[in-house]
Amino acid sequence: MSAIRYDNDDVLLALYVQPKASRDDLMGLHGDELKLAITAPPVDGKANAHICKLLAKRFKVAKGNVVIERGELGRHKLVRICGPVTVPEDFAAFL
Repeated sequence: MSAIRYDNDDVLLALYVQPKASRDDLMGLHGDELKLAITAPPVDGKANAHICKLLAKRFKVAKGNVVIERGELGRHKLVRICGPVTVPEDFAAFL
């Protein structure tokens, strides 16, 4: 599987998450996944909530349209963006 791909009207992201970073940023490829640095700590679901909020803002969808399908308790995640209005340029570069 590629790091980012379309699934009908949705976008699937294979992510490697680095919590407690100095800033929120897409760092590039990490093996077969996109490396996403986030400022939130990996405690009590804060990192997952932060990822959903960040991706919802970037893809211009509601937070409810960002679903972590796999990897809620780990760094390796599969995230579905349901019906994105746009794909940000930094993510589209990996399509």
